Amino acid sequence: MGVEDSRMSFGDHLEELRKMLFRVLAVVAACAAAVFCFKDTTFALLLAPRNTDFITFRAIEKILHYFGSSFTFETYDIQLISTELSSQFMTHLESSCIIGALLASPFIIYELYRFVSSALYDNERRYSTGICVTSYVLFMTGVVMNYFILFPVAFRFLATYQVDAAVVSTITISSYISTFSTLSFTMGLVFELPVLSFILAKLGILSASFMRQYRRHSLVLIMVVAAFITPPDIFTLCLVTIPLYLLYEASILIAARVEKK
Repeated sequence: MGVEDSRMSFGDHLEELRKMLFRVLAVVAACAAAVFCFKDTTFALLLAPRNTDFITFRAIEKILHYFGSSFTFETYDIQLISTELSSQFMTHLESSCIIGALLASPFIIYELYRFVSSALYDNERRYSTGICVTSYVLFMTGVVMNYFILFPVAFRFLATYQVDAAVVSTITISSYISTFSTLSFTMGLVFELPVLSFILAKLGILSASFMRQYRRHSLVLIMVVAAFITPPDIFTLCLVTIPLYLLYEASILIAARVEKK
């Protein structure tokens, strides 16, 4: 255990925690303010996945054309609306805070690690550094996957789906941002599966043989989780299930490696 930590009283820990939280809030507020000032750029990025010419759709078309297919996505025009007087301003404020926290996340992780590391043994500190970095990379991978694949595909399918030509979809800006934020955060969390598996295997709670034995059960559980976190359509469900199951297989390899050490 760290020497500095052993000399600190409970009150000193609370004071250090207060200072750490103040620094974190200050950095998040600064990032959120910066994002708020760049409104046009912010919403150009946030609203891009709803466009019919989004980069993901263009990339899919180019790949299919390369293999000789003439497939092209049908164009569509979905207008976002605002139904309340303060809706657009509050959406702007909410989006700025969320993106500000995302931009400040490396600093937040550093501050949390700095606060906790003094209470860790040397071998625990070595593992915790790798866990923090890996967790951040996996979380951001989940967010990026949602931005480029999950959300634009889900939005295109659900926003253009009609039970009758007379029924027109009108989507509020607050609903759009709320769904986008929820899916981004959820995908970031579920991508932490390998880290969770490493920790449980390190504690002796989880083993690679156990995970192999319950592969089929895990696939069903993954599909249930994917159905819970995605919009209600089969295509999006498959898009989420496949990478989650690959993460499960990677977790088996990680647990097996931990057991060998």
